[in-house]
Amino acid sequence: MTSATVSPAAALAVNGVPYEAVIGIECHVELKTETKMFCGCRNAFGSEPNVNVCPVCLGMPGALPVPNRLAIEAIVKAGLAFGAAIPAFSKFDRKNYFYPDMPKNYQISQFDMPFTLGGAVSFWLDDGSPRTVRLTRIHLEEDTGKSLHASAGGRLGGSTHSLVDFNRAGVPLMECVSEPEIRSAAEAVGYLEALKRTFVALGVSDVKMEEGSLRCDANVSVRPAGSQTLGTKTEIKNMNSFRSVFHAIDHEIARQIEVLASGGRITQETRGWDEAKGTTIVQRSKEEAHDYRYFPDPDLVPIEFAPSHVARLHAGLMSLPQARLGLLLDRDQLSVKQAQQIIDTPALFEYYEAALAVGAPPQGAVNFLLGELARLANETSTPTASSKFSPQALVEVVQLTAGNTINSKTAKDVIGRVWSEGGSPAEIVAREGLAQVSDPAAVDAFVREVMEAQAKSIADFKAGKDNVMKFLVGQVMKASRGKADPVLAEERLRALIG
Repeated sequence: MTSATVSPAAALAVNGVPYEAVIGIECHVELKTETKMFCGCRNAFGSEPNVNVCPVCLGMPGALPVPNRLAIEAIVKAGLAFGAAIPAFSKFDRKNYFYPDMPKNYQISQFDMPFTLGGAVSFWLDDGSPRTVRLTRIHLEEDTGKSLHASAGGRLGGSTHSLVDFNRAGVPLMECVSEPEIRSAAEAVGYLEALKRTFVALGVSDVKMEEGSLRCDANVSVRPAGSQTLGTKTEIKNMNSFRSVFHAIDHEIARQIEVLASGGRITQETRGWDEAKGTTIVQRSKEEAHDYRYFPDPDLVPIEFAPSHVARLHAGLMSLPQARLGLLLDRDQLSVKQAQQIIDTPALFEYYEAALAVGAPPQGAVNFLLGELARLANETSTPTASSKFSPQALVEVVQLTAGNTINSKTAKDVIGRVWSEGGSPAEIVAREGLAQVSDPAAVDAFVREVMEAQAKSIADFKAGKDNVMKFLVGQVMKASRGKADPVLAEERLRALIG
């Protein structure tokens, strides 16, 4: 799923009045630390149930938490990456509520003094449209355990019993809260993709939705376009992929508009996404406000940041994905999709930049990088940047094809050889006489050979079956051992047959 998809819900209206969506996203991201947030237990996905636990993360009486410094620094770096303010003073609070997979019956979180405030996420849709969504805050808390329900679909409804795995309890969890400035399902996906790229680049999280290290809830409402009054919102949960996010939000926008069009009212509630049915379903009604009885955690001292410490973390930030994306869009005039594919793998971006540095034109380099080289990388499980095909080799192939020295078939053959054996494409072409035949007289010889051997096909073409031409061009290429200029071959076929 990419942010290019056009939302059909956007075109709906009530009594001729166009409506717009208002969407805010709460995104929970598990941090990639060796240990949990307040104890020394391993932070590892896929372990046997209840092995990465201790008295602290199990909430045993008398056990005292100790903050994970690297987790705190990770969230500060994430905030800095989006231009957030880092308050000099922060603290942890107890968020009190009961749930079976939360061993202490409260969650250590942050209420009124989070580690980061503000900031903004900038991104582009696939049509090149720029978007910016402001962040309210990014705060740090501990994750809960995981409930496993004994039912056919793994859901609570219909289960005979439930089991709890506390391995995840206490894992450092970063919550990113956006302002309600997202207007479509496509924008929601673009926003989440931008978050993911940045967190991966910073090394603070692997952001794998399938493993639960990225979980998001979407608050969705609709209102007449141009209105400043917010409509009644619903919260969508249980979205386990960007594709699910898109379809769930798009469905919910359409559902709300249809309810209003029929004279109904939107009810504030929590809804889940049913992937199989392609619909959001009611989970529970939602109160206007929660009383979590927040208060400062008495076991944890407040956190103070020296300006020099924040400056050191800021200085350590690498070139960030969204800045690289903007560079490829503005400098190289790539499409959003092409630029995203290049920057999503940092090593591929560095390879691409190295190729440009030695003379590769941007579009020519990208065509091969995302085409034949991507295919070889996938088939051989070898990243292009780690292969024997150097940036200089890429420049040579681009120049050989752009200058019509070799055709696309020969280019693929040469790329495959260099990928396996190394070497210079230009030298291989020169040494083995692989240059494209572009002399009309030489191509005519191959054309006449084919015309003599393919009398029936020639007759079919004369009878009006123009699709036969593709076959005849293929025969010319075969006769020339792939060297003939295919465009010239078709041109000469049509001339000599005509």
